[in-house]
Amino acid sequence: MSQPLFAALFDETEHGPMTVSELTSAVRNAIEARFASVWVEGEISNFKAHSSGHWYFTIKDESAQLRAKCFRSANTRIRFRPTDGLNVRARGRLTVYEQRGEYELIVESLPPVGAGALRVAFEQLRDRLQAEGLFARELKRPLPVFPRRVGIVTSRTGAAIQDMINVISRRTRTVHLLFSPARVQGEGAGSDIARAIKLINDYHEQAQRENLSDKLVDVLIVGRGGGSTEDLWAFNEEEVARAIRASVIPVISAVGHETDFTIADFAADLRAPTPSAAAEIVAAQEDQICSTLAELGRDLSRLMRFKIVDARTRVQEHAFSRVFDEVRTGLRDAKMETKAAIHRLQILINHTMRNAHGRADAVAFKLSPARLQTRLSSARMRFDSANAGCTLAIAAQLEEARSRFGLAAASLDALSPLAVLQRGYAIAEDTNGKLLRDAQAVSIGDSVHVRLAKGRLDARVERTNET
Repeated sequence: MSQPLFAALFDETEHGPMTVSELTSAVRNAIEARFASVWVEGEISNFKAHSSGHWYFTIKDESAQLRAKCFRSANTRIRFRPTDGLNVRARGRLTVYEQRGEYELIVESLPPVGAGALRVAFEQLRDRLQAEGLFARELKRPLPVFPRRVGIVTSRTGAAIQDMINVISRRTRTVHLLFSPARVQGEGAGSDIARAIKLINDYHEQAQRENLSDKLVDVLIVGRGGGSTEDLWAFNEEEVARAIRASVIPVISAVGHETDFTIADFAADLRAPTPSAAAEIVAAQEDQICSTLAELGRDLSRLMRFKIVDARTRVQEHAFSRVFDEVRTGLRDAKMETKAAIHRLQILINHTMRNAHGRADAVAFKLSPARLQTRLSSARMRFDSANAGCTLAIAAQLEEARSRFGLAAASLDALSPLAVLQRGYAIAEDTNGKLLRDAQAVSIGDSVHVRLAKGRLDARVERTNET
């Protein structure tokens, strides 16, 4: 490589001496022709970002160093900002900076080397997008309660798509899937994922314009199965994060396993630990609603049974209340006393009649037949008079007894709580069914039940007056 070049430079048979510019130009042409594309691995030092947007730095190893520059048109495609001490693998072309006579590397791509460098790239992009507000909490959109159509962006051949289809088909029959395949790893995978996200959004917006509600996409799942950090790197690209944030459809990020975090997770409206978990989320709402309705039905049935039992208990308590027992006891006692008075009166009448007949018979027996007619007539008159008086007395006593009975019945009716209620009075009870006789037994705001002659009132205490 170098022997023909330097042999030509110092060959005495060459035509005359060369100027410095001519020699430098020849060296530059030779180097650029030989090293038009080269990979160089080393450590960055003396990094400087110029105000023009160009980067200037040195790539070195233990025994040598190489000046490098990366123009703005190229570094905008690099996914991290280099820092001193970072190991990189630079791809570019060698050239010569003629003003100083130094050769340098024009860097076209600068992928980091090792997990540490990938972490630096991840953190730099995350912090930059977060400062821009791309991950703001207020931008997060809630998922629909009942999704009907779910978009999926993942690999056509990966296990993730099969897992999501199996979960959704097992958990629900009402969710339809719209699949937009994309490459999920390798060069250009980020652009492919962003294209697939935009494709589903275009489909959704077209359905909106055509007023096809059954074609609308309710939620979008973007993800893939597990893998190494390099395998998942497509979901750490800025283009994917911006496509997720620009989506008019709520996005669930489902990348890798539960311990894997990507930039897409921060940009999405919701993060699921795995693709299967994302499918569970969109399908779980239907199961949850069905379970909730069933539980509410059971609760309503239990509540109705409790209300019925409680109402039956209150009716029984009122039926056996002391107020009604006292009324029934008073009426029963009055009825028994009335029957006893009538029985005593009947016995007295019978006893009086028997005595009268006995005395009449004795007198008739003692009298002679001669005087019998006279005395008999006189006795008959007295007897008739006595009988008439007795009849009047009995009638008077019966009338008096009836008056006392009516008065007792009226008194009992006056003492009856039902009669009291008919006169406009009421029976007040607390919430436990206890009779209220004192205003101090309740407080302001307590609920009371008021029984009227017809119906009941449920009232609340607004003010009490002890007088």
